[in-house]
Amino acid sequence: MATLRTSGRELKTMIAALLRSENFSNALERILELPARRAVSPLFSLFCDRSALLRWRAVTAMGAVVGALAEREPESARVVMRRFMWNLNEESGGIGWGCPEAMGESMARSALLADEFGCILASYLWPQGNYLEFSAIQPGVLWGLGRLAYARPAVMGDCAGRVNPFLTAADPQRRGVAAWAAGALGDAESIPLLTRLHEDMECLDFYGSGQLTRVAVSQLARAASVRLSSKVAVNV
Repeated sequence: MATLRTSGRELKTMIAALLRSENFSNALERILELPARRAVSPLFSLFCDRSALLRWRAVTAMGAVVGALAEREPESARVVMRRFMWNLNEESGGIGWGCPEAMGESMARSALLADEFGCILASYLWPQGNYLEFSAIQPGVLWGLGRLAYARPAVMGDCAGRVNPFLTAADPQRRGVAAWAAGALGDAESIPLLTRLHEDMECLDFYGSGQLTRVAVSQLARAASVRLSSKVAVNV
């Protein structure tokens, strides 16, 4: 594994090789053995890799590293979270690829970070907040919010329903990820919108459990409808 003499380039190559391995769970364990603050920058750089699966696995690994860091060095974890936020800021000059997903993954793994940064991630879908207008980044925000909401539903509070406008988005990527997120984050108003997607056969690439899968919007919408309907019924 990496030592203090391992260069940044060598560390990136090592982490990328681990993320490409078939045994992803084992790869995560080995990445968590690395010095956390040294692993962060290589993982950031992999958010822009040509391989979609590698990009997504870098998001998962980043969340695992930051979540573990929050337990040992909370302020260091906060610094990484602020770096995600900066990359999503127009003043950074970048787009912030992978950052909302990594924020959601990190908060799903850390109650401390979820309490402190959950409302900030939700604000990226709120026109009165820090709304991100670039449509290509919005699926990442939806996925990050969904990941957090499935792991820690109580954190989202009155943010339920922010996914609703995206259930009628023009492209299947936003509709599909919004449908999945609505299963944990939606409210009663989401149900009829999800029902309209039950026959939506357009497809998207969806990431979960370390794998990318080609699915129809209808699959995600139907599963979300079942989960959300049960949730709403309990709360009535």
